[in-house]
Amino acid sequence: MLRPLSAGVIALATAFVLIFAVSTMAQSGGIRGKVRDAQGRAIPNATVAARQEGEDIKTVRTDRKGDFRITGLRQGTYNVAVEAEGFASGVRFGVEVKNSVVNIGDRLILNPDLGNLVLVRGSVFFKEGRSVTGARVEMFEVGKDGSLKNLGSTYTNVSGDFTFRFPEREATLRIRASYRGVSGTKDIEVDMRGIYRTAITLDLSAASR
Repeated sequence: MLRPLSAGVIALATAFVLIFAVSTMAQSGGIRGKVRDAQGRAIPNATVAARQEGEDIKTVRTDRKGDFRITGLRQGTYNVAVEAEGFASGVRFGVEVKNSVVNIGDRLILNPDLGNLVLVRGSVFFKEGRSVTGARVEMFEVGKDGSLKNLGSTYTNVSGDFTFRFPEREATLRIRASYRGVSGTKDIEVDMRGIYRTAITLDLSAASR
């Protein structure tokens, strides 16, 4: 025969339900957003952590589009720390979380970690030795079969200088500079992180500008 529940048991059960509900509500917030590089490209597989007082409360990874979503956070203020291979780490400070998922947009931007990159810095000159401003400069990776893979292009600044970044590994890089139909190339062997310098002199007179 079932006995009716006492008032004390009912009160205890009610209190437990209320505590559970309050606890669930206290952890119903979250943070979402996008991680990208300085050129606006998505950074997939980046580690994103919601951090309080130096402790990572919850950690997720970005998807192939650079998007992330952290849920189950208690109300409070968090710092959002981001790390990705090949990039310097970044932090978004003071994100306030309440009872919903806060969208911080695409303002988590990571810059390349120069400590893990090859930097190719160079200059382009006229044959008299004067700097060429606005020359188009391209960088290629030279394959073992002599094929060329275009890695990007830029233009020389007012001092005739340019810079390229390349992941740390062994490679032969070909730099090609062009101005007013005249081109010049230089090959560079890279094998470890660091700054590699080069100069290209075009068979072109400054007077022909």
